[in-house]
Amino acid sequence: MTETPFDESERRVWAGNAAAYEGGFAKLCAHTVPSLLDAAEVCAGARVLDAGTGTGAAAAAAGARGARVTAVDAEPDMARRAAHTVTGARVLVAALPQLPFTQGHFDAVVGNFVLNHVGRPRAALDELCRVTRPGGRIALTVWAAPAAAGAALLGRAVAAAGVVRPPSLPALAAEDFPRTPDGLAGLLRGAGLADVDCAPLSWEHRTTPREWWSGPAAGVATVGQVVLSQGPAVTERIRQHFELLAREFTAPDGALVLPHTALLASGRVAG
Repeated sequence: MTETPFDESERRVWAGNAAAYEGGFAKLCAHTVPSLLDAAEVCAGARVLDAGTGTGAAAAAAGARGARVTAVDAEPDMARRAAHTVTGARVLVAALPQLPFTQGHFDAVVGNFVLNHVGRPRAALDELCRVTRPGGRIALTVWAAPAAAGAALLGRAVAAAGVVRPPSLPALAAEDFPRTPDGLAGLLRGAGLADVDCAPLSWEHRTTPREWWSGPAAGVATVGQVVLSQGPAVTERIRQHFELLAREFTAPDGALVLPHTALLASGRVAG
């Protein structure tokens, strides 16, 4: 299947950024992992796929439960990082919506924010259903929209600096879905999943201004590509706005306390 412009952009955005991601944003994304594995009923002996593993947080946690874990990521740097840090897991480079597994190969599939990074979410979910056995469970997280205040901080800094998203960073494809509980649940039901449940997960992520800025400063994620898109002077202007806006979320001990909300949805493959 031909990649969409969004998929191609994602490859460029994340290429070589595993270490920078692991040092910042990965810590945020790891918060949802225990709930994600619970929703997928990951247990000892289960054959589990972690789709879009990143640096391997969900794969490692599934392995700690005694599951037999396979992990995939579209970015080779991420897959290498996960293979190095996650003991006992089989880690492959593979991109949704085409995975190198037979039908019904896994007892459970998890995808921690993977649908945020594919140009065809519906096709990606269809593929996850294909590789899950009848009766097996799929659990997925996405970022909620509108974004929580903490998630919006970097975007506010970009906007305050007068910077707009470059046209080389395309928006999602037309088949995208509403990032709401009903929208995500509807996506799962549309793929034929049964017993679908979807609920928000809200938490406060504790970090530091320096750590939180380190990701975009290194070009991590779309916001990082926007930050670096117009040269050092503009990057510095964005950083200054970030430091001012970050004061709203700075605790007395100097920590940055950022409210975030994700959506967790799960369902059972019919059959």
